[in-house]
Amino acid sequence: MLKKVKPIHNNGSGQALRWGAPGTAGATIAAGLVFENVSHDYDGVPSVRDLSLSIAPGEILCLLGHSGCGKTTLMRIAAGVERQNQGKVLINGREIAGDDTFLPPERRGVGLMFQDYALFPHMSILANVMFGLTNMPKKEAVAAALGALGRVGLADYASDYPHALSGGEQQRVALARALVPRPGILLMDEPFSGLDKRLRDSVRDETLAVIRETRATCIIVTHDPEEAMRMGDKIALMRRGRLVQHGTAADLYKAPVDLFAARFFSELNQIEGVVTSAGVETPLGILPGEGLSGGEKVDVCVRPQGVLLHKDGLCGVSGRIRSKRFVGEVDLLSIAVDGLDHPLQARVRAGSPWEKGMDVAVSTDPKDVLVFPRHEGQI
Repeated sequence: MLKKVKPIHNNGSGQALRWGAPGTAGATIAAGLVFENVSHDYDGVPSVRDLSLSIAPGEILCLLGHSGCGKTTLMRIAAGVERQNQGKVLINGREIAGDDTFLPPERRGVGLMFQDYALFPHMSILANVMFGLTNMPKKEAVAAALGALGRVGLADYASDYPHALSGGEQQRVALARALVPRPGILLMDEPFSGLDKRLRDSVRDETLAVIRETRATCIIVTHDPEEAMRMGDKIALMRRGRLVQHGTAADLYKAPVDLFAARFFSELNQIEGVVTSAGVETPLGILPGEGLSGGEKVDVCVRPQGVLLHKDGLCGVSGRIRSKRFVGEVDLLSIAVDGLDHPLQARVRAGSPWEKGMDVAVSTDPKDVLVFPRHEGQI
């Protein structure tokens, strides 16, 4: 019988329980996952619209978007918890869901980790982790579950129950349970949203290390762009059931396909402009704009770190600093410029010489300037 150990969630200094030794998570054979023209609706309300997406074996993909955009539905379709209305789902080239095909969840080799962890309160930690090992002899199942708990630092708590653990520790149990059957694909629905910010970064980094060790293909649903950039090999940005853009974090940040994608990854100063033969004419001067037609109205977006300040009278247009706020490593400045309805927001290194009331010259850094064709009513 396992020895009952009373949980001690920190060492008195607020430090969380340590994770297990790196390199001890069981490896799996990663599987490729493909969605082909997948659509889904709830009682006639579309949730996923004609979406096609490929995830390579061993890749970590972050499904990113606002609440209600369809990302969790797409994950549930992959797991077999939901069935699409149209399109196909393939694992390693084999159709598992289509017009005449539907492989049940337990036969897909897919692990699923829910947002609320879904631990069984009446079962011990060990029993929770063993839950999916029904086809394994009990002795082997116990050994596998204890090994998984060891990797997440909770082997000594195997005989305890979920209510005795903190939120971060419950998240570890849910991770161990999802990985112990060694699935080729792991699906995680906002796995860190229930953790306080103090713990989130460390738990996220440790979780990522464990996933890398298993080599499983992984889809992580999130609404946090920083989390997606930190964790994903690729990001799939969704909006209203559609795929907006798919690529690396650098792809989506440096070359967003539209204003929605640009806004998702950074704050923006949005300015109206008109394309001329010399470039894009704006209240900040003539800015570059390639591939646009003369006379076309555009939205010019300048990231706050791309607003450059100089002594008054030097290069750039004239402005006046209306406010300055210290926020740690940077100062946030609000700058009034003639011709703009709203002040420019700028980020400069903390301790800068710029102060409220100063007259300055304002220019922009081309790498932080984005130009998009203007569409009425766009968000």
